[in-house]
Amino acid sequence: MPEGVGGGGFGYATRMSTNTRTIRTTPHRVWEIVTDGWTYPLWVVGATRVREVDDAFPAVDSRIHHSVGVWPALIDDTTSVVELDPERLIRLRARGWPIGEAEVEIELVASGAHTEVTIREEAVAGPGTLVPEPLKGLTLKWRNSETLRRLAYLAENKP
Repeated sequence: MPEGVGGGGFGYATRMSTNTRTIRTTPHRVWEIVTDGWTYPLWVVGATRVREVDDAFPAVDSRIHHSVGVWPALIDDTTSVVELDPERLIRLRARGWPIGEAEVEIELVASGAHTEVTIREEAVAGPGTLVPEPLKGLTLKWRNSETLRRLAYLAENKP
């Protein structure tokens, strides 16, 4: 199946953006970054700041309270955990209303001493669902390529 097409782990057939990158460190190290809600704006493109992280994060239904956009045009909203398989998979529901909502799945697979990280993303509510698939796929692919680059910088270089 071509990259970016398929149901992934979301349980329904849909087109979604898919990016994969090999990060030169262990899944444990990558997982520490992904599940530290306070690092979210350091590696997630578009996230500007974190206002609060639920004490239970990354437990299912816990949330990161973040802002997206560029000051002074910031949108305050949340990202919540939908599914969790420690050190292997986290599925998030990222909100940024009035722009909309997306399902984001981050999967970690050990590859020798490295980690293959895959991000799958699909707009699931709001105006983002109306964007034509070729344009939406391209912009998500660019954004998540940079997201994975930032995640790699943190995971490979954090003391």
